[in-house]
Amino acid sequence: MHEMGIIINLAETLDDTAREEGLTNIARVTLQVGEVSGIMTDLFEDCWNYFKKKHPVLSESRLVLETIPAVTYCSSCEKTYETVKYGRECPYCHSGETWLVQGNECVIKEIEAE
Repeated sequence: MHEMGIIINLAETLDDTAREEGLTNIARVTLQVGEVSGIMTDLFEDCWNYFKKKHPVLSESRLVLETIPAVTYCSSCEKTYETVKYGRECPYCHSGETWLVQGNECVIKEIEAE
């Protein structure tokens, strides 16, 4: 369950940010999660609710998750396509010379704080 490790790092990053910016309360954190990142969002939220109690600046915060769609690029025909729908093989030219361009990230998009 790597969700716990990600949450621990996220909480530490937010603690550091709060300290640097003089924030006393983070009300909301918007996190963008890639469609093929492997993060199970329901477990992620459970971990967040557990760990935010251990970080005073996060204790009343709300986590908002946004999905980043997975997109793959085919170097043979130079087109992009939906990764989840078609997988590694390009639906246009059936090449296997494909690369994930987005959808594996986990990014802090926005922090609302006092």
